[in-house]
Formats: sequence, structure tokens, C-alpha cells
Amino acid sequence: MENNPELNGKYLGSISQDFVAVADTLKEASYQVRSRGFSDFPIFPISKVEIPIGNLLIGRGEMATNWHYYITYLDEFVQRKLIDSEDDFKKAYKNPDEFCCLFVVDQDFTNFLFIPYPED
Repeated sequence: MENNPELNGKYLGSISQDFVAVADTLKEASYQVRSRGFSDFPIFPISKVEIPIGNLLIGRGEMATNWHYYITYLDEFVQRKLIDSEDDFKKAYKNPDEFCCLFVVDQDFTNFLFIPYPED
């Protein structure tokens, strides 16, 4: 579950540009999910079209974004069988105080991306 080089080359510029605008909102949402005991593994699915994963947090065009940002957590991915191994996912998951777990959904590509939050 490493950051995929294909993802980095094709999408990272567009995602990084958006991420600057949404990072604080996603970081706060991650904190709320964890502090309220919903999950220790928040996941933010992102897509340029609407998708049926999680709940919409920031719509495309809000905050001048190119992507829709949804919020969910590991349990939904397990229930939908979107990951092969829950244990492997937990081992690969990076510190949610420092990294945002994005699940990039596009026509040709679907993968996880851990992107660091900007330092305060």
C-alpha cells in the first residue's frame, strides 16, 4: 500500500494543489473521527465525479477544488471488501496527525495516497 509512482506522476500535482485548500478541514475531520471514537483509521475518498463511498465533506468547486472529498473510515472499506487485508492496511496506515489518507478514485486509477499535512 505504498504511494504508487503512477499516481504520483499523473495525479499528485492536481491533488497537491487542492490539498493546500482543504488540508485544515481534512485534518480537523480526521481528528474528530478519532477523538469521538468512530475509528482510528479515517479515510478520505476523492473523485472528480460523485461516488457512493463515505459522506461528502467538500464538493468539487467548493473552496476552489478540482475534486470531491468524502469522509469514511476503515470499517466501510472492510464491509465493502475494498481492501484485501485489514491487518495489512493498519500496518501501512500512516500517523493520522501527520498524514492524510486519501483514496483516489478516477476512471483509470484507484489507489490510496498518504499525503503529509502542511506544517503549522
